[in-house]
Amino acid sequence: MDMVSKLSRALAAEPVSFDGGPGRHHQLVLPSSTTPVVVDLIAAAQTTPPRQVAVLLPGGGLNVRANYCTAQHGRSLARFLADHGYLVIGITPREDALTPPAIGPHCADWGLRAHRRDLQPVLAAVQDTLGLPYDLLGHSAGAALALDTAAQPDAHPRRVIVLDTTGPYDPATEPESAARADALTTALQEQLAQGVHVVDPGLKGLFARAAADPGGSSPVPRPDRAGPTFSNLGLLHYALTHTRRLPGPANWIYHQGHSSGSFEFGATPAQDRFTLDRTPLDVWRRAIEALGSGVQPTALLRDLAAVWAGRTDVYRIDWSAIRADVVWVNAELGRGDHDLGARLIQAGGARVDYRVVPGYGHGDVVWAPGAAQEIWPLLLG
Repeated sequence: MDMVSKLSRALAAEPVSFDGGPGRHHQLVLPSSTTPVVVDLIAAAQTTPPRQVAVLLPGGGLNVRANYCTAQHGRSLARFLADHGYLVIGITPREDALTPPAIGPHCADWGLRAHRRDLQPVLAAVQDTLGLPYDLLGHSAGAALALDTAAQPDAHPRRVIVLDTTGPYDPATEPESAARADALTTALQEQLAQGVHVVDPGLKGLFARAAADPGGSSPVPRPDRAGPTFSNLGLLHYALTHTRRLPGPANWIYHQGHSSGSFEFGATPAQDRFTLDRTPLDVWRRAIEALGSGVQPTALLRDLAAVWAGRTDVYRIDWSAIRADVVWVNAELGRGDHDLGARLIQAGGARVDYRVVPGYGHGDVVWAPGAAQEIWPLLLG
């Protein structure tokens, strides 16, 4: 029995095959009484059996196909790992399948703990049926989930691979950031109490408006300028390259933005000039098109903010309990250089390779064509 069949039987799910490029790509939809968790299985085209497993956890609002299977030319990150001897198992959280009628009070507890519970049957099936070592690889919110999972006594990853996430801000050297994260935690708690169960980051809407009417007027004024608002296409580029400068409860956590690029204001919105340096807009577009709901549970954002703030009364990752080797790669223009989480893991005795790659934005680490040469080889082990 091959590995896909073994996992399908262990998870009581019927595999569905689809065209995912060279090699094999299957999806399993796990049985659920609410919205389902979806598992992607990706293996290399060659017949050599995989030597290890990479469990991929997407960022907030993303799914596996958008986060790890999107590429302009050549290989996506998922395919890169498969071609280097991994069986790739991607786990898309249940909020990707949310539609408005399904958003309700049952989503109120979809924080890090609930996401961790959804991983457990998949990780158990990997450990019990395949007999292969596994790495946990996460991007953004998925990286925080990978670290939290690795801290649990029943999880035994070989390595944890972290792509551009934020651990706790150091209250001694980063008091302003810690205070903002504390205020954000409280604000999100209040939103949950008011029945706001999901947050829409807005990228799907930005891309839709830019595609339908690129030169049309957006509702957002250009900063520090009286007069016209951004064009729809201009706002999309500004939101990608200068995320930090736009209003939003958590935009301040980015040192610059989601994507490396430039924006020069002209005399009018039509004269604004903008470009992306590393990830082409078409790659971003295809990633966003692959999304389901695109929303993030408010409880998940609350728990992440609590981690950034060190609010252990709300949520706590036991950094010292992480025993696996950790490879932590942050993006200079994304989440930047904040290494307290890495230092806390090291203090517990685990080995940590922590680095910050210059010139990359938050999404560039998974979508930029250059990442295949400059970043992804750092993840192999």
